[in-house]
Amino acid sequence: MAILNCSVECRPFDPHFLINNAVSNVICSLVYGERFDYDNKKFQRLLHFFEQALNEEGGFLPQLLIVVPWLLRIPGVPQSVFRAQKEVLDFTDELVKEHRTTWNPTHTRDFTDAFLQEIEKAKEHAGSSFNDNNLRMVTVDLFTAGTETTSTTLRWALLYMLLHPDIQCKVHEEIDKVIGRDRSPQMEDLANMPYTNAVIYETQRYGDIFPVGVPHMTYRDTELQGFFIPKGTTVITNLSSVLKDETVWEKPHQFYPEHFLDADGQFVKREAFLPFSAGRRVCLGEQLARMELFLFFTSLLQHFTFRLPEGQARPREVGRFAATLTPHPYQIQAVPR
Repeated sequence: MAILNCSVECRPFDPHFLINNAVSNVICSLVYGERFDYDNKKFQRLLHFFEQALNEEGGFLPQLLIVVPWLLRIPGVPQSVFRAQKEVLDFTDELVKEHRTTWNPTHTRDFTDAFLQEIEKAKEHAGSSFNDNNLRMVTVDLFTAGTETTSTTLRWALLYMLLHPDIQCKVHEEIDKVIGRDRSPQMEDLANMPYTNAVIYETQRYGDIFPVGVPHMTYRDTELQGFFIPKGTTVITNLSSVLKDETVWEKPHQFYPEHFLDADGQFVKREAFLPFSAGRRVCLGEQLARMELFLFFTSLLQHFTFRLPEGQARPREVGRFAATLTPHPYQIQAVPR
């Protein structure tokens, strides 16, 4: 595995840095057409700004502004509350400006090139959504949806493997049976790996990294299950109420992959599984996240057995909330298989 080397795997380490870097590089490849060395100053600056922005979003004032959005109209409030987000956007502008210097309209290297091509076409059509501001916002969305959520989910997954070595053993057995140890996992393998898939789904359900959905606003008066919701009301969905519903899940407050297996051990997706929300505004990055989670998790378990370092206290399963619900820092030991 590229994200773990011999100098790390033999001693306890915090997986946060390595996982975040590896997942972020996937998005960098899509958006900018290149991967960065982990010690690249530009890359580390980008990750630093994103982490600051995500921590900022979980603060009291940003959460208050979600509930009372009219406060954003007060001069100076957005700039003072969302300082890190502005740094992210400014840094994104720098990267796009650099990209433009090598852009060739006849050769599309990545997402940024494709978007720049559409911006050029849009100059002939007034009111097009393809513009520089939209490029920076979409880029930020890709990093937020494709990096933070996937990285956090993988950190939960490794934590659960530490706490449930019997489950980790079953994942190892399925990987050895379907993939072996001589080739890299492919998405085609997923159909033949129901237990591993169930573990990933259960990580998303039990980890519950988005306890509440992204705020939305009603565009007309609405009645839902007997409740009247006036036009212009901010609506925040409680996803935890579904993911931990005691009437739906056999063991809602335990890590139990069998939630997603039928009597024959085949994978089954449950209707109450809604970590990406639901409806017309469901997270559009779901398919990318699914691919990342399966390939990263399977590759890691293919090469390593993850153990709790000797003498370390049992890590907490209770998360801490910023923009997402993340594990508290923990140490891990990766033993080559």
